[in-house]
Amino acid sequence: MRRDAEAFLVDVLDAADAIVRYLGDRDQAAYLSDDMLRAAVERRFTIVGEALNRLLRHYPDLAGTIPELGKAVAFRNILVHGYAEVDDGIVWLTIKEHLPGLRERVALLLADLEQRR
Repeated sequence: MRRDAEAFLVDVLDAADAIVRYLGDRDQAAYLSDDMLRAAVERRFTIVGEALNRLLRHYPDLAGTIPELGKAVAFRNILVHGYAEVDDGIVWLTIKEHLPGLRERVALLLADLEQRR
């Protein structure tokens, strides 16, 4: 069964919110020293990237309104296929500098879709 665009956007929001929840008030040093936390965060980033990739495949017009989509999908591919080369510092930077904007954009799109129903 084909999922609707809202389901993919909810997956992105849920995963982004989980990353924020997992980190709590931890700083970069705490993040880097906790391999289980890093694994959990990376798993959630793979969900973000995969949900956005599927959104692009099934709803390209809507996906085209998310400027960060291409980078998020590429980041997912690095986490999955280039696991040996993952730079934890880049993951941290992505959490702090890119995730909030992506989450905000996806939340606005989801609210717009829900309002149209």
